[in-house]
Amino acid sequence: MRIIADLHIHSHYSRATSPKLTLPYLERWARIKGIDLVGTGDCTHPAWLAELREQLEPVEGGFFRLKPELQHEFDSGKALAEGLPAPPGDRPVRFVLTGEISTIYSRDGRTRKVHHVVILPDFAAAAAFQTRLERIGNISSDGRPILGVDSRDLFAVLLDADERSIFVPAHIWTPWFSALGAKSGFDSIEECYGDLSPRIGAIETGLSSNPPMNWAVSSLDRFGIISNSDAHSPEKLGREATIFEMEYSFTGLAQALSGGGPAGSIAETIEFFPQEGKYHYDGHRACGVVLSPSESLALKGLCPVCGKPLTPGVMRRVVELADRPVDETQPCPLDYEGTNRRPYRSLIPLPELLAELLGTGIGSKKVATVYRSLVERAGCEFSLLLDRSESEIESMETYGVSGELLAMAIGRMRSGQVSIKPGYDGEYGLIHAFAPGERIEPKAKAGLFDDEMGAGGEKNGIFHTVSHGI
Repeated sequence: MRIIADLHIHSHYSRATSPKLTLPYLERWARIKGIDLVGTGDCTHPAWLAELREQLEPVEGGFFRLKPELQHEFDSGKALAEGLPAPPGDRPVRFVLTGEISTIYSRDGRTRKVHHVVILPDFAAAAAFQTRLERIGNISSDGRPILGVDSRDLFAVLLDADERSIFVPAHIWTPWFSALGAKSGFDSIEECYGDLSPRIGAIETGLSSNPPMNWAVSSLDRFGIISNSDAHSPEKLGREATIFEMEYSFTGLAQALSGGGPAGSIAETIEFFPQEGKYHYDGHRACGVVLSPSESLALKGLCPVCGKPLTPGVMRRVVELADRPVDETQPCPLDYEGTNRRPYRSLIPLPELLAELLGTGIGSKKVATVYRSLVERAGCEFSLLLDRSESEIESMETYGVSGELLAMAIGRMRSGQVSIKPGYDGEYGLIHAFAPGERIEPKAKAGLFDDEMGAGGEKNGIFHTVSHGI
């Protein structure tokens, strides 16, 4: 069975998150996006675990669902009042108990800061894990607890709570908080997790890296590669996700995340364009400086404006550890059996595409109105972005957005022909279907485009127009 899953999210108990990160909102937005399996996030937080126990009920295979009466109450109440899209059909959404844990500790004379995703099989396992973590530190002040425990030892505590539990190193390249991070990580997964590393079956790419960047490092070849949203609001669900071929069960998920087998395997991933991630390139936000790895190397990693060290980006860190050429646009080979390579698709979230086409902010009422109309007509956001043909999309003209232009934008996105301004030092990058200054005209006129910048496009160290055709 084809399952779209987003396993790494947060609840309203995590710092700097939306108060709408509640189960009814998460369930509704999963349907809007087209996600089948959602991690609960924050299952180590006592108050959130109590909410999960109260509002979820078990279903076949070891997963959970929002109690039907709560779903109905939300759909006929808050969702209706807020005008949330109402996807047609009855797409069941399942939940699995997950959480993220931050560990800060010293090893080999360096401070290490590493984040981890944990996936637990049932409430008994989650309660047992909570009990053990309470002996280590405070798990009530933040949905993503910060604990002074070695990464390897945290994994041991999880396995002691329940051997069936799953452990995934989170967003492994993020500079400040990850297993391979340039600022506080290690040079390999094995170095981070020691004797327990053979029990790790999958790694998470994070928003600033994609599968080809991970393929460049041969020490990662044995790990499955997954992607998740790390959502801090329900609207951000599915900005990255993993597609599994699996039986709808915890056993299927566990098998998929431990190398694959008859019950489950990783089929492909849904990715950000990695340049949109806020730590893709080296940079210094205070000075507005963003540099590619080679440009940063030429400056010895120092800001050319103030002379202070640049915040190293994910791409530079990948280049440092790579023992193969790094090509972030590399497609998955046709013959990938026996490897960890899987197809991947890089998407621009639909609200971002609509904001570009409408020339307005992503949070505007115009975008919300058009988004609702398109989702309800397509069935869900992923159906529109991934599956609908361009001819079908052309017929979806709505509220001042040309179906032809929308189809053109989605076609460019699918083929990777987009304009890119890389993210750096905590600043998200910008990905656009059309380059600044590019004028789009109807097909009826001579030619599809009148490109004011010239057919060759513009390319410099910061802005790269990939293509002007479809």
